[in-house]
Amino acid sequence: MEPHHHQHRRSGSEDGPTLNALARAATIHCLTGCAIGEVLGMVIGTALHWSNLATVVLSVVLAFIFGYALTMRPLLASGMGFAAAAKLALAADTASITIMEIVDNLIMLVVPGAMDAHLSSPLFWITLVLALGIAGLAAFPVNRWLIKRGRGHALVHSHHNHG
Repeated sequence: MEPHHHQHRRSGSEDGPTLNALARAATIHCLTGCAIGEVLGMVIGTALHWSNLATVVLSVVLAFIFGYALTMRPLLASGMGFAAAAKLALAADTASITIMEIVDNLIMLVVPGAMDAHLSSPLFWITLVLALGIAGLAAFPVNRWLIKRGRGHALVHSHHNHG
């Protein structure tokens, strides 16, 4: 087998490690977009002294925008049209980003003082990093389940391997 050749097996003992690696990569990918949007939204909302609700809404919107954009970027670069890339990104990332956003924002809201902490406060950053980490752990099994069924990032991954 060539070093960079990807083989997909639907059965057999190699399905587990390959599936876990794909799910881990998909989760990290989604988490990156979520983290960019979350951090940017929290920083903007906190710096402007917005309410917790406004800050959370901005963070969620930005997390989806950055999550989808990170998925679409290589698809668009490969020559895929915007509509097709957007459709794939929606199919690949919506469940994962939704789970991450629910978990992340719930943690930020339930940790006393985290949402009201100043940007220079370790409480704000420690809670945000912890919340994003837990959100990633929560999304991993969903990404794994979707990929195993040929959905989620399996759809995007198939386009990375062709061309």
